[in-house]
Amino acid sequence: MKYEVVIIGSGLGGLICARQLAQAGRQVLVLERHAQPGGCLQSYRRGDMDFDTGLHYVGGLAEGQPLHAAFEQLGLMRLPWHRLDADGFDRITIGKQTFPLAEGFQHFAETLGEYFPQEKDALRQYVEMLEHLPPMEEISQVNAYDYLKSLFHDPLLINVLSGTALKMELRQESLPLFNFAHSMSSYIQSSWRLKGGGSLIVDALVKDIQAFGGEIICQAEVRELKSQDGRIVAAKCPNGRTYEGDIFISDVHPQLTFGWIKDLHTLKGIFRRRINALENTFGMFTASLVLKPDTLPYFNHNKYVYRKANVWTFAQETGSIGGVMISCRVPDQGDYARQIDLLTPMSWTLCEPWDATSIGRRGEIYEMQKERMTDECIRLAERVIPELRNMIAKRYTSTPLTWRDYTLSPCGSAFGIRKDCRQPLLTMLSPKTPVPNLFLTGQSLVLHGLEGVTMTAFNTIDTIKNSRL
Repeated sequence: MKYEVVIIGSGLGGLICARQLAQAGRQVLVLERHAQPGGCLQSYRRGDMDFDTGLHYVGGLAEGQPLHAAFEQLGLMRLPWHRLDADGFDRITIGKQTFPLAEGFQHFAETLGEYFPQEKDALRQYVEMLEHLPPMEEISQVNAYDYLKSLFHDPLLINVLSGTALKMELRQESLPLFNFAHSMSSYIQSSWRLKGGGSLIVDALVKDIQAFGGEIICQAEVRELKSQDGRIVAAKCPNGRTYEGDIFISDVHPQLTFGWIKDLHTLKGIFRRRINALENTFGMFTASLVLKPDTLPYFNHNKYVYRKANVWTFAQETGSIGGVMISCRVPDQGDYARQIDLLTPMSWTLCEPWDATSIGRRGEIYEMQKERMTDECIRLAERVIPELRNMIAKRYTSTPLTWRDYTLSPCGSAFGIRKDCRQPLLTMLSPKTPVPNLFLTGQSLVLHGLEGVTMTAFNTIDTIKNSRL
C-alpha cells in the first residue's frame, strides 16, 4: 500500500505533523521503532506509578501567549494543565542565596531588581527584548553570554538569569542569543506543569491521528530510505517490510536520517560530511525519586541548585556534580509530593565504556556509577530540601545511554544539534532537504523544547504546503 505521507519517528514533532496532515485529508502513516509512540514524551511505569522522561514544564500556555493558539489547534488545551507560582515559578539557589523568577515581564524585572537594585535599568532592557523578541536573522549571530555581559555588570545576576538553563545547553563561546531568549521568554509569560504524565499529550495526538484516518505502526524500525529518480520512494525495515509514500518526514536525528539514504546523487558528499560533522548537545542524568507518603509538601515551582556561581561552565567541569534541577510532579491527590526528578548534565565520556551495551545489560560498575551520581544529586538537592534522603522510598535512574537507546539521539543528546552563533547557517537546519520529497522536523532543526518542537512541526507542514507536493 502506498501512502501520501510517511512519517518516521513518533516524537512530538512527528505526531503533530501526522495530526495536522491527517486532519487536512492526507493519507498518513507514522512508523515508530518502539512498542509505543511518544519519543521523549513517553512515560514509563514502575509499580503503580508513571514517570516522565523529557517533559517537566512548559511556558506560554495562557491565552494570547506563544503556545496557546498552537495547543488549542492541536486539542491539547483540554488537558489538565497546572499553573506554577506567579511569584516564583523557578527558584535559583547559588551557594547560600535563593532568587525567585517571577511570572510576567515587568514582575520578573521588579522582583530581581529588589535583589540587584543597581541593575534595575538593565533588567528593564532585558525583559523588553524578551517581550518583543527580535527575528532570528537579527540575533542568531549574537552570542548570548556576550550579550548578558554587555548588559549587566553583576556576574551573580548573569548566573541567576541563566540559572534555569538546565533546560538547554549553555556554551559561553557559541550559544546564540536567539535560542537563549526563546527558551527564557515563554516561561516568564507563564509556566505550567501537566497534572499527569507526558503520555497524556501523546494519547491525545494519537487519538486524533487515528480519528482523522491516519495510521501508526509501532515496532517498525526504519533502516533504509530507498530512492528512485532522485526521490525517496519507500522506507525499509529490517524485517523486509517496505512502506511506500509520496512525501517522507523524518522526526529522527538528521545524521541518522541521511545515513539511511544510499547512493542518491542529490546528496553530495560535501553535504553528508557537513551534517555528520555537526556537534550534539550534552545528555542528561535523571534520578526519579518516589517519596514516602506525607514527608514532603508539594512545591509549585522548580528548584535549580548550584554549588557555585558557575552556571555557564559547571557542566563542562570535572569532579562533583555542580548543578541540579528539581522538578516536583503535581500529586494526584492531597498536598504532599510522591515523585520528584533530579536532573543534571552528564558527559558522554562517562558513558563511553558501555557504548556497545543495551538497557539492563550494562553491568555492576555502570550501576555503581549511577548510584554515586544519584547520591551526589541528592546531597546538592538537600541544600533546599533538608533530609531529602530520609524521605525516599525508591529511586530510578536514566543516563544519556538510556536516551540514545530509546530515541536514537547520538551520544544521548538531550537537545539535539548544538547551535552556534558563529555559524548559524550551518547549525540551524531547514525542514527542506536536498531530496525534494524528504522533510525534517524535531528539536535538531532550530529550537528545542515543547514550544520549539511544536513551532518547528508547524513550519515543516507549511514548508510541505509551499512545496506543492
